[in-house]
Amino acid sequence: MKIKHLSALILFAAVTLSTVSCKKDLQDINKSPNASETAQPDYLLTAAIKNTADTYWGTANNMDASLLFVQYWAKIQYTDPDRYIYSNNAFQELWTVGYSKSIVNLNQIIKLADAQSNPNYKGVALVLRSWTFQLLTDAYGDIPYSQATNISQYLTPAYDKQKDVYFALLEDLKTAQSSLNASGPAILGDVIYGNNITSWKKFANSLRLRIALRIADREPEKAKQVLAEIQAEGSGYISSNSETAQLVYLASPNQNPISNLFDTRDDYRISKTVVDKLFALNDPRLQVYVSKTKDATPNTYVGIPNGLLVGDASNLGFTKTSKPGAYFLAPGAPAVIQSYSEVLFDRAEAAARGFTTENAGELYKQAITASLKQYSVSDADVATYLGQPAVQYNAGNFRKSIGDQKWLALFGQGLEAFAEWRRLDYPQLQPAVAGTLNGKLPLRFLYPGTEQSLNGTNYQSAVSGQGADVLTTKLWFDVN
Repeated sequence: MKIKHLSALILFAAVTLSTVSCKKDLQDINKSPNASETAQPDYLLTAAIKNTADTYWGTANNMDASLLFVQYWAKIQYTDPDRYIYSNNAFQELWTVGYSKSIVNLNQIIKLADAQSNPNYKGVALVLRSWTFQLLTDAYGDIPYSQATNISQYLTPAYDKQKDVYFALLEDLKTAQSSLNASGPAILGDVIYGNNITSWKKFANSLRLRIALRIADREPEKAKQVLAEIQAEGSGYISSNSETAQLVYLASPNQNPISNLFDTRDDYRISKTVVDKLFALNDPRLQVYVSKTKDATPNTYVGIPNGLLVGDASNLGFTKTSKPGAYFLAPGAPAVIQSYSEVLFDRAEAAARGFTTENAGELYKQAITASLKQYSVSDADVATYLGQPAVQYNAGNFRKSIGDQKWLALFGQGLEAFAEWRRLDYPQLQPAVAGTLNGKLPLRFLYPGTEQSLNGTNYQSAVSGQGADVLTTKLWFDVN
């Protein structure tokens, strides 16, 4: 859905959720005469969606990190991030926005929903909060969860184990599902589904499916139980491209973050890894994902290797290498949160693991078709693509078939693709050319440096249990 009056909504939300003081007397003294005494859930909802989507699709977590890690994009200037050189503040935005804007707003919506007897606001807020926490734990590992929902009481929240976070999110999504009622009170401010509760029920189940598979290598029985509960509940999953969970942007200043960045910068190109794969499969998404080179070149679409030294990268030529495709550079390009294609791939994997009785191979073909149709590929080209031997489903190695094709389908969604690549171990990527991790690839984000200085005791406890706070520490869900 398009964003309406977005700037005003976000400004209102920012005012109503001004920084909370610990002391009641200071709260009374510092009351703003211009601030609303009562926050409105619709304004808070719009703000939470926009803030989280901007961060998910933005520079620090997507363009300068996860898009490079999974080799969708590469750097032609300022190549340190592509070589895995980061400070401990490089990954701060996901953490800061996730906790101080997204989760704070969503917690407030939940309180207002209970006070106003509107369970649909609560259900929607729980779905979005679960997604936000999922992004955080996928990226960092152990994170504050149980105490992070009450920041006024816990200024230095303890970290929960990743397993416990995933289990808690599954319960939160189950609660969200039971709270959502298409015949219940109306909501406003929903710039994803236009206040359609039936769509939110499907999105809630689709996130439950995603998280169930995230834990499947560690806790297969729990994953299977979750899928059985979803089937019994009966609302189903996202079931068409029109039901994809996404935020559709407008023109500046509410444009897609990628479009906004490319208005003033020219230091990103498409990775040679993904271009080579698209060429090898005669993939019709090539011309969608990748722009033609400005100067004529033999291949028209030219990616660059990840992790080159600055001189080696720039020598490839700015006009002889490809930027992302025009679709992704458009101001109104959507920030996809969870696509129909992803849900079909997830259902295919669940079937391949024996968690359901569905047909894994058929769902795999449907998933690829949904991804191609997402970009308006013709039926004839879809059929040709599916007919290639290299695209056929291999029941003997579902991880490779699903991992390779899901990687292509998730193009642009750096954080989700990064999590799925670590979990499925496909495609088999090679480390950056001049990488600094001794021939290894990143497996997580670094905790923000502020956690060491402001929440040091809990930070140290998390690190001692999980492993060193470095890019190569493997997280709990990442088994293989």
